[in-house]
Amino acid sequence: MGIIETKKIRNVALLGHGGCGKTSLAEAMIYMCGGTDRLGKIADGNTVCDYDPEEVKRGFSLSASLSNVTWKDTKINIIDTPGYLDFVGEVYQGLRVADSAIIVVDGKAGIEVGTELAWDYAEAAGIPRAFFINKFDDNEARFARVLDAMHVTFGKHICPLTIPMVKDGEVKGCIDLIDQSAHVFDDNGRHSVEIIPEESMEAVEKYRDMLMEAVASTDENLMMKYFEGEEITHMEAINAVHEGIIHGEIVPVFCGAATKLWGVWTMLDKITESFPRHTAKKKELLSDGADMEISPEGEPAIFVFKTVADPFVGKMSFFKVMNGTVKRDLLMRNNTTGDSEKLAHIYVMNGKKQTEVDELCCGDIGMVAKLTGTNTNDTLTWNSAFSYAPINYPTSYYVKAIAPLSSKDEGKISQSIARMLEEDLTLGFENNSETKQMLVSGLGDMHLAVLEAKLKSRFGVSVKYDEPKMAYREKITKRVDVEGKHKKQNGGSGQYGHVKIRFAPGEEEGLTFTVSVVGGTVPKNFYPAVEKGLIDAMAKGVAGFPLVQLAADLYDGSYHDVDSDEISFKTAASIAYKKCLELAAPVLLEPVGNMEITVPESLVGDVMGDLNKRRGAVMGMDSAAKKGYTVVHATAPKAEIVDYPIALRAMTQGRGSFEYSVTGYDVVPSNIASKIVEKYKAQA
Repeated sequence: MGIIETKKIRNVALLGHGGCGKTSLAEAMIYMCGGTDRLGKIADGNTVCDYDPEEVKRGFSLSASLSNVTWKDTKINIIDTPGYLDFVGEVYQGLRVADSAIIVVDGKAGIEVGTELAWDYAEAAGIPRAFFINKFDDNEARFARVLDAMHVTFGKHICPLTIPMVKDGEVKGCIDLIDQSAHVFDDNGRHSVEIIPEESMEAVEKYRDMLMEAVASTDENLMMKYFEGEEITHMEAINAVHEGIIHGEIVPVFCGAATKLWGVWTMLDKITESFPRHTAKKKELLSDGADMEISPEGEPAIFVFKTVADPFVGKMSFFKVMNGTVKRDLLMRNNTTGDSEKLAHIYVMNGKKQTEVDELCCGDIGMVAKLTGTNTNDTLTWNSAFSYAPINYPTSYYVKAIAPLSSKDEGKISQSIARMLEEDLTLGFENNSETKQMLVSGLGDMHLAVLEAKLKSRFGVSVKYDEPKMAYREKITKRVDVEGKHKKQNGGSGQYGHVKIRFAPGEEEGLTFTVSVVGGTVPKNFYPAVEKGLIDAMAKGVAGFPLVQLAADLYDGSYHDVDSDEISFKTAASIAYKKCLELAAPVLLEPVGNMEITVPESLVGDVMGDLNKRRGAVMGMDSAAKKGYTVVHATAPKAEIVDYPIALRAMTQGRGSFEYSVTGYDVVPSNIASKIVEKYKAQA
């Protein structure tokens, strides 16, 4: 492969709702450019982009896949992203290194939740957007209806570049509004240029006027020409579209049928002519909030946006060349760890196929294997010690307990999960010391199901999921005075310990131990034993959960000159503690936290009603940054939101999101506490 210059590189992410045809469009682009000799089909499991066994099995994308094609001397790096919400972390990765995004829309279904979210993701990433209305050959597809809905939802910058060509009452091809030419496609996607049929002329006039108005709005001179009725030339239109896309003044709309290769030719032309290159934004954001000029001739610098734990190749680090040119065998510094890494072999990817190259220039995307000390979000440079802005992943709140299925899986589970955590930064893992469970968290049930499958297929580890136990606690609610006496005589030296302790609810998290013994009834050297006995006993309250916030004052007792020892007083303290639990009215505590739930205004009532069922309390509401959305501030017990990621998604069709953080513990209502205790004792 020859050296590709920065100005000849386009990095395009494909976004959209699940099932809209992103992967089919990527396959069409690859086939049209000669990247494959057959058109991959999802149903046949032979696509370039969905190559993971789990993707083939499930029939949809699970991760961001990278492929590259060459169209008219321009290299296009295609980043095919998943549409399923559980894998949004992969979308964030793709957008971090893309220079533009094409949002694929099902021409029959129209704007869906995933379409709106894709728009938001690309807007947050600060990259230009375009639309591809797919499946326009379907009899139920309505281009005009979908385009009108786009104007309403996404604003006046929506601008068609191609529209369906209707001939004899059927869609036969597409019309390029800039060239004013009709393209009719054969079964191989090749097209012939025809005269625009009469029955499409009305639509052409309508949409071309819309296009020319958008083109004119990008430049004062063009605006003058437009209002004076002068013709805007073909080259002026192309340049205006290019500038309009870069600055967000034009959001182009294409149409086609990916599985038939219709409209793909025209879209590829426009990508090479009008879509931005890496240097179009001129500066790249750094982790400290500053920005840095992009220089193709400057110091080599790369950003690792994705990691794959491959059992055969090893650790695969996908990167974008943010500055300069990187060459094989280049020694670079990881600015996160400070360690040096050698780029021994550099590859470009086409799905799972690796092609080794000698160098990659500024703006290009590649892969390097076996960088053991480098992870996602790391910046590697030659000399300078700066870091590019990292990918900010969503927090995972859907938690399950995970355990090995058999003893042979036990030794490999921790290491295998660690490998998966390197690959997927939306996963979480915790070995909870209180509940004695290993906990794994994801963005949804599908996310964790895929994790289970990958642990089995990649590392041979079989696991099972269970409900996570809550880290309940107990505390007393009354002041009590109790006595604990331990006396044992078996001949010879015996054991004797006697304490009188005043227990009360404490202010501190653990034990607050004080001594007010008068007259030496309990010698000082036994005070630590009493305290240790209480601390050990607090590991279990009356229901079996740890006791917290306990104040204990040792105020009296007695001892024996010969038989008293530390063990005796420790045992006596434990006896006193048990009596305390019988008399001090202990209650069960549960973790509670603050929630910030962002939902469309129309769904606030549903969310509040659901919170009430979960023993939550609404503390207030604010307008969200996104127009038409509200942030609901609430508190809720952790036990009640275990399934909330799934429930909120169902309530809002995926439009809602939330943040949750445990802030403390509250008393569990007695009717619920009794059920929890019964369940706990049954499992013990």
